[in-house]
Amino acid sequence: MNTRQRIIKAALTLFAEKGYSDVYVSDIASAVGIKAPSLYKHFKSKQEIFESILEELKNSYTEQAAMLSINGSSADADAAVYSEINEETLIKTGTGLFLYFLHDENMKLFRKMLTIEQYHNPELAQLYTKQYYDDPISYQSELFRLLIAQGKFKECDPDTLAVQFFTPIYTLITVCDRHPERENESLAILANHIRQFNKAYLREEES
Repeated sequence: MNTRQRIIKAALTLFAEKGYSDVYVSDIASAVGIKAPSLYKHFKSKQEIFESILEELKNSYTEQAAMLSINGSSADADAAVYSEINEETLIKTGTGLFLYFLHDENMKLFRKMLTIEQYHNPELAQLYTKQYYDDPISYQSELFRLLIAQGKFKECDPDTLAVQFFTPIYTLITVCDRHPERENESLAILANHIRQFNKAYLREEES
């Protein structure tokens, strides 16, 4: 791990422990074991470090999605994949994403930081909503719209469908954040959620 990566990791760890607002560049430099002037050789400001964290998380998610044979961000790209996927493969893909978000250390730290900051930092509260509601709901809504148009799903409102599908999954992640011992229980619920969702909304000929 090079110095730049160590700075990003130390900053994210401190943000998750103390909140973004209560961490200073000098704190980050100290955690890395360097002086603040040395840190400024890599980043101009704390905000630039934060933006680099966002970029690292985005790249990590893209790599994980690719490992599961999906795009993960483009509904247009993924509609063809999901239109042909069987239920067990869908459960495997859903489980893979669930475990990634639950166990990836940077994802965990970032989620913890936003959970803390949502109550006293309006900008980070908006980012929390974007990251864990607006963006996934937008992606899944468009995905369901395409699958409905293809005749794979029954006619219904794709926005509502996205909320019905995604919200329980994110709830399970937050439960496991607080109670790690409930992971196996949550994975079982996740699998049953996917099966029940398919039973309710897939057209009979596709189920």
